[in-house]
Amino acid sequence: MLELRAQNQPTEVAFTYIDYEVNPDGFEESLTWSELHQKVQVVAHELQQTGSVGDRVAILAPQSVHYILGLLGAIEAGLIAVPLPVPMLGVHDERVTEVLKDCAPVAVITTSSAVDAVMPSIAKVPGAPLVIEVDALDLDAPPPSYQTRREQAKVAFLQYTSGSTRTPAGVVVTHRNLTENLRQIRTDYFEDNGGVPPQDTTLVSWLPFYHDMGLMLGIFGPIAYNFHAVLTSPMAFLQKPARWLQLVASNTTPVSPAPNFAYELAVRRTSDADMAGLDLGHVLSFVTGAERIHPATLRRFTQKFAPYNLPDTALRSAYGLAEATVYVASSLPAKPLPVARFSYEKLSAGYATSCEDELGVELVSHGPPRSCTVRIVDPDTCTENPACKVGEIWVHGDNVAGGYWRNPQQTERTFGGRLINPAPDTPEGPWLRTGDLGVMSDGELFIIGRIKDLLIVDGRNHYPDDIEATIQEISGGRVAAISVADDHSEQLVAIVELKQRGSSEDEVETRYQTVKHEVAKAISKAHGLRAADIVLVSPGSIPITTSGKIRRSECRTIYDQEGFSRLVTTG
Repeated sequence: MLELRAQNQPTEVAFTYIDYEVNPDGFEESLTWSELHQKVQVVAHELQQTGSVGDRVAILAPQSVHYILGLLGAIEAGLIAVPLPVPMLGVHDERVTEVLKDCAPVAVITTSSAVDAVMPSIAKVPGAPLVIEVDALDLDAPPPSYQTRREQAKVAFLQYTSGSTRTPAGVVVTHRNLTENLRQIRTDYFEDNGGVPPQDTTLVSWLPFYHDMGLMLGIFGPIAYNFHAVLTSPMAFLQKPARWLQLVASNTTPVSPAPNFAYELAVRRTSDADMAGLDLGHVLSFVTGAERIHPATLRRFTQKFAPYNLPDTALRSAYGLAEATVYVASSLPAKPLPVARFSYEKLSAGYATSCEDELGVELVSHGPPRSCTVRIVDPDTCTENPACKVGEIWVHGDNVAGGYWRNPQQTERTFGGRLINPAPDTPEGPWLRTGDLGVMSDGELFIIGRIKDLLIVDGRNHYPDDIEATIQEISGGRVAAISVADDHSEQLVAIVELKQRGSSEDEVETRYQTVKHEVAKAISKAHGLRAADIVLVSPGSIPITTSGKIRRSECRTIYDQEGFSRLVTTG
């Protein structure tokens, strides 16, 4: 595909990377299709002298054009790319080290600015992989003459899961998985335009390249769909969320993906001055996925940017996971994002029943599954659930990966699902068991949460995402709802991140006590639960994955060991 773009439109810009570290106003670095193809060949030639077909190449580079060149160069050379983050300088990143040991790369691609940060992790990997600083190569050299191996490589890359509930595992994504999922995304996202994006579509993204959503939409998507990508870094967004909206507003027919927390940050930290003179009327789609979507957040986002002509049809929900390459389902285009309200009591009992009660649970629809085959299944009996009954989401299709890297037992558990007495139009298997709870209501898919995170208190099921959403409306920060055992049963504990506000110690203390009281009252009213403990902590205290998901099991361990530093110890 990249070669085709380079031949047919050599001078058109493919990728533009905006670097806010070099210049706070943004330093632009662009590559045309021909420049990208030529530089990728240079990297591929270097790598081809290092390993054989099927060997792994880890990319541990900062978010940059060089990351893109390293990733595509590995694939061009017939090797298996392993996208990873740069370990934090001076901090031992256990996750990166464990992944490197698991995939055993023959080479590690990094940059001259990051090499010192990655060496401690590389030093712990048997086999001493070759370290290549991609920016030190002569990337402007004429394309080398070499025999490509890309036709011989079945596996494109290993996508290591973020490990919110387990040790990271490498999802084996083949070229067939990759191209099929890209086709599914295109067909569903742009079905109102004949299944193809408008010619002037621009992909705007700050998502990390080592995360499945940032990788698929930020790097592979522009190549597959033939549109311009404008990219920056997660840090650039976190430092100033308004940059995201400014980039979207200043590009043609933008499509931009981000998780729920980004929309919340954009609302809280974007001023009218930041948006002066900008217009969002041409936005094609803000895609939200990768974590639980909160309707209240999206309402705030829509209201905040409505004065800048943001269409009410711009927001799109998406559901997926690395084991399905990335994409499974999304809401319908050119329509306002559908939100339904369900009885919390009935949902706790395992059924989705619509209600008008303000205490009901609001869930965002992910539309009717279209490109992927999706079923809601009883995880214990492996039989398909009827509509409106909550169960595990199972997925079948060519986008479903072949398994986990060198882990046959876990592969069989996750990818080897078999339905008992399937309907005539439903395959027996194999099915991807996602570990996610969902329900079909009025033909549309709603996501409930993770099976492993389900809270069982006083014999009733409770979904931590719902409880966390209730608390966040009060605290405004990250929340972890976990269950802990006492002598008799499981009890609810809420870990709540809260910014310190107040001009005196007394004011701060009063606010802490007020928040705790309001949180306890809201949990009781909305969920019929008593919180055994409400732990107020400073922002950044709750452990998260590389994609921003809460590590609830780790929170439970820290709590059991009294490891959280409480902002208030009384009340």
